[in-house]
Amino acid sequence: MSLERRLPFLERKEDSPMATVKVDNSNFQSDVLQSSEPVVVDFWAEWCGPCKMIAPALDEIATEMAGQVKIAKVNIDENPELAAQFGVRSIPTLLMFKDGELAANMVGAAPKSRLADWIKASAA
Repeated sequence: MSLERRLPFLERKEDSPMATVKVDNSNFQSDVLQSSEPVVVDFWAEWCGPCKMIAPALDEIATEMAGQVKIAKVNIDENPELAAQFGVRSIPTLLMFKDGELAANMVGAAPKSRLADWIKASAA
């Protein structure tokens, strides 16, 4: 059995709908800091196994909590200055922004239930 079959998160179809929003230097201000709803920013990289493990859970949570919270993703290899600006030293790192301010953070991978609980508590 191939690694992709055993670990389906390793292969993501490009045409699959994404519930999360890709954020970079050009839209961080408008999509995160000026958002009317709380925003979780997932700092990740292609080479990060734990990042790929939580990606499907974050996509599901983004769909389930649409209208309550937005989930954005920042690729640290493409946007190292954003990672540096917010002191991201290891990935995955999740940062919760409310009203343009950093409100909470979570470092490391976790099961979907723990991610959802943290997001709900931090967004409240």
